Amino acid sequence: MLNLRTSSAACVLPALLLLLSGCSGHSTHASSVQVQTLAQQRVQLETQREVLDRIPPPSKNTYMAIHSFDSWQNPVLTVQPAMLELQVTLADANTTDLGIGGMLRPIGARRQELNISADTLGDAISAVPQSSWPYGRVVAIEEANKTPHSAEPAVRRNLEITISRLNDLGIVVYDLSDGKLQ
Repeated sequence: MLNLRTSSAACVLPALLLLLSGCSGHSTHASSVQVQTLAQQRVQLETQREVLDRIPPPSKNTYMAIHSFDSWQNPVLTVQPAMLELQVTLADANTTDLGIGGMLRPIGARRQELNISADTLGDAISAVPQSSWPYGRVVAIEEANKTPHSAEPAVRRNLEITISRLNDLGIVVYDLSDGKLQ
């Protein structure tokens, strides 16, 4: 009987060791994939920062005097539960003051609205032309209007994530409705 136990233990032990070594190999592979993913995200963030560094730092005395979205000329982000809306006002190609904002040169015709996910925020914001940043690296932000009460927590989380990502990119976040920096 002692022989039977020893022989069954001899069979189970290698199988157990093989199983354990397979598990540790999988976790090592998973951690190396995570390390590679983090490294790629860091490289992407640095690339986006380099592009945004071409835009001058924000000028507080210029943008702090603006309290309406209609007068704001830098990019605007509207935070919604599952996405972001990026509004960009392109620079006027006509450099004269003749007819600015009039029927022939309306500001609304130069505004573009893009729906983006929070994951693509860095790529989208770094693709905004330098001429669309007259106040420097500052973005106006707002929560979506008429958000259902049940979606408010998702909007708040998305707002916090968005502000954090913008700050990582070196962009100042300005809440026009409160007149506060975020």
